[in-house]
Amino acid sequence: MTDIELNARIESLETRLMHHEASIEELTRTLIDQEQQMRLQTETIRHLEAQIKGLQSATVSPGEDPPPPHY
Repeated sequence: MTDIELNARIESLETRLMHHEASIEELTRTLIDQEQQMRLQTETIRHLEAQIKGLQSATVSPGEDPPPPHY
């Protein structure tokens, strides 16, 4: 193998490595964004669950009389 061929192979490998590193960085950014979105969604779900539980406790049970209307 000549020096020219060896240099060409090394350049080819370096180019491929650069593309792989760029892909990994893009995937990492995407993963971080998705993790942030999931955290926000989890917080929203917990908040909504708390609201639903509050509404359920405020409603009248089937065996109870409804409160009288206020005039």
